[in-house]
Amino acid sequence: MPIDKERALKLADDTLRIESQELEALRNRLKNEDSAHFAESVALLLNCKGRVVVSGIGKSGHIARKIAATMASTGTPAMFVHPAEAMHGDLGMITKDDLFIGISYSGEAAEILAIAPIIKRMGTRFIAMTGNPSSSMAKVADIHLNLHVEREACPLNLAPTASTTVTLALGDALAVATLDAKGFHEEDFARSHPGGALGRRLLTHVSDVMRKGDDVPVVSTGTKLFDALFEITKKGMAMTAVVDAEGKAVGVFTDGDLRRLIEKQWDLSTLLIDEVMTKNPRTISPERMAVEAVSIMEKYRINQLLVTGRNGELTGALHIHDLTVAKVI
Repeated sequence: MPIDKERALKLADDTLRIESQELEALRNRLKNEDSAHFAESVALLLNCKGRVVVSGIGKSGHIARKIAATMASTGTPAMFVHPAEAMHGDLGMITKDDLFIGISYSGEAAEILAIAPIIKRMGTRFIAMTGNPSSSMAKVADIHLNLHVEREACPLNLAPTASTTVTLALGDALAVATLDAKGFHEEDFARSHPGGALGRRLLTHVSDVMRKGDDVPVVSTGTKLFDALFEITKKGMAMTAVVDAEGKAVGVFTDGDLRRLIEKQWDLSTLLIDEVMTKNPRTISPERMAVEAVSIMEKYRINQLLVTGRNGELTGALHIHDLTVAKVI
């Protein structure tokens, strides 16, 4: 079925315009009449000894799930509880130490109103997010946050569109203000997202990605250069570490060093590794973060890095490819 392209684009423009206008209206309310309520809500979130329980039904339920997920991932223990399920047993998940956030644009969601008296009787603090400051939920709550919109983006002014956008944005604002008050940092976020790119970058240690044991190319001082070249070829790191009799890393020899020797037309058959290795090579300890290894490689424009223990003993090696495969880069 063909579409009216111009009408579709106009409706898209209208939707974005209406929703941005409603977001601006919310922003103005938070600056003025709702500023105290917002600050009080953040204080309750910050001082909550239990979990934040976010609840809603229908489209508000979908938004409530997202708000709970955002809070949980930004340092505020939170969960979603379906109000209808709460009426049939799940209310046992909520304790007096929790903070309950009920979401309903009308403020008259029967399922939330049915459990509200029990929540209040337990001593659980209650934040209502509704579009009607005179609603039943607003009256029973400790704090009311106003979600009012002049109209929905839906051409029929029926489907929750602008109102759900405003609700989600206000939930984000609460989460962001709370994480800042908690002193939540990148490292904290990474711990909640170990499978994400940031988690890999901030939680991966050198020991997690370095090559170990027989995978590390290494020769001893006094080794003939040709023998060192065999080790480089065998281990596939385009370099070899050089260690002394005590196993301490004293040098490194790379493919780049070999090319420079060839350019100078040296007789390679007579050379020992000690004569051509780079002494005092760049190293990193296995306890350091992998991103620090990346920084060292970038700073000194090298592709390999030796990993050493406290006494300088060789414990492993890193190639820039290892960090790429581990998605640290």
